[in-house]
Amino acid sequence: MGDPTLVFTACGGFLLAVLWMDLIFDSQVLAHRHSRAQLPEAVLASIAGYYRRATTSSRPMSTLIALVMAILAAALGFRAAFGDDPGWLIAVAAVLAGVPILLAMTRTVPNAVRLGKRGDTLAGQTRLARSIFADHVLCFVFIVGFLALWLADAA
Repeated sequence: MGDPTLVFTACGGFLLAVLWMDLIFDSQVLAHRHSRAQLPEAVLASIAGYYRRATTSSRPMSTLIALVMAILAAALGFRAAFGDDPGWLIAVAAVLAGVPILLAMTRTVPNAVRLGKRGDTLAGQTRLARSIFADHVLCFVFIVGFLALWLADAA
């Protein structure tokens, strides 16, 4: 089988760039991390405005992100079925890529859509913003690990 590094690196790099952009807005919660109080309205408005644009009004970009996740998952599945990679490599790569993809599908994106609509109380929006930030930090770490794994294996 051919070298999967290009596809995996392109998909992982793209997802890492998207996460970086998300974290630029999410990181506003850090200034208030020692407080249990709700985030200031200006912070919520900034983060919610970003997620309104990123999840609902930015099509086809939001569709492209989902497509890249699907390509990455399919490429890993293809390598697992037809590649000659060690089983541990595919298993670790599947966890490092799969956790962020599943988290995005099941919690992060629905929370971002909900925050973007601003229908919850300010306390509810604060919980959503903090949850999205934590999800994105976790996803960032996993995608960096995924890229490091494939690049180390390619070297």
